[in-house]
Amino acid sequence: MSIDKILEKALNKERLTVEDAIALYRSDEIEKMGEVANTIMKRWHPDPITTFVIGRNINYTNICDTFCRFCAFYRAPGKSGGYVLEDEVIMRKIQETIDVGGTEILMQGGTNPNLPFSYYINLLKNIKQRFPQITMHSFSSVEIQKMVELSGLSLEEVLRKLKEAGLDSLPGAGAEILDDRTRKKISRLKGSWVEWIETMKTAKKVGLHSTATMVIGFGETFEERALHLLRVRDAQDETNCFLAFISWTFQPENTNLKVKKVEPSEYLKNVAISRIFLDNIPNFQSSWVTMGTEIGKKSLHYGCNDLGSTMMEENVVSAAGTTYQVNINFILRLIREAGKIPVQRNTKYDHIHLFKERETVKKDFQM
Repeated sequence: MSIDKILEKALNKERLTVEDAIALYRSDEIEKMGEVANTIMKRWHPDPITTFVIGRNINYTNICDTFCRFCAFYRAPGKSGGYVLEDEVIMRKIQETIDVGGTEILMQGGTNPNLPFSYYINLLKNIKQRFPQITMHSFSSVEIQKMVELSGLSLEEVLRKLKEAGLDSLPGAGAEILDDRTRKKISRLKGSWVEWIETMKTAKKVGLHSTATMVIGFGETFEERALHLLRVRDAQDETNCFLAFISWTFQPENTNLKVKKVEPSEYLKNVAISRIFLDNIPNFQSSWVTMGTEIGKKSLHYGCNDLGSTMMEENVVSAAGTTYQVNINFILRLIREAGKIPVQRNTKYDHIHLFKERETVKKDFQM
């Protein structure tokens, strides 16, 4: 089937197949895909706005025994450079986030074998006791699986106890490519794609929403990318667990995985194809952290309606040598330069504040 017919099919609200997605990946008609993706985005979000959340990443530990080849952030247990943040340091970081109008904390670390399940429960309880207004959008699927392993509890029990302690939402980290050939190549201890999907579906079962992610550039095939999208779409059909989809590109600098860096055009193509294929996920985030602000702006016309988090702190991607740090007022300017109206949202994508023309925040967090 020709690219035009596949795109026409999508515009007619017919579902794409894996074969359709593969054909799109093989095509270089990126602008045409972007136009269709933008049209589909406007069906979900007819108003010319772009949302963002004021949030902070807190990497509470870098000690990890998963040993991903693509990660430049982790330190093996017992090796120099490993850390676990003191609770008071975490509390101070949360307070700083709240002071600039922040609403979300993305807390992630390594799979630290020295931290018992009680550590996470107590930390969440202490955070919520001190900051009941903050949304804890925290812990990747692989961290959750480590808690299951160390606690001896079932996946559902672990997630239920985390929710009771104060966990509000689960990020989609750890998906990478949802196909076991690539997963075994880049991180053989990280678990299968089925485990990732089950974590997300079980999270919804206990009352937690989550996001879905995708990382391209590991040397995966177009078929594996298409299967990733299919598996996300199937899980969403079954449980409606994902509030958003975020894709980005692997950053090979400073890692043990030597592959050719993906071009920005391939990222934009992936954004567009994802929006066209995933007809059941409302929100798509732009990945300006890895791609930079100019491509971030462009992605807002390739299917993205959200600019993600202000990322007041980010250590994992920056450890690989690529991070674009911005402050809140810069994000407002970036959105306006893309011809959009900036709106602050919360983790559930509820709108909190629509910024008027030239309006800025009075207190900004300088990176």
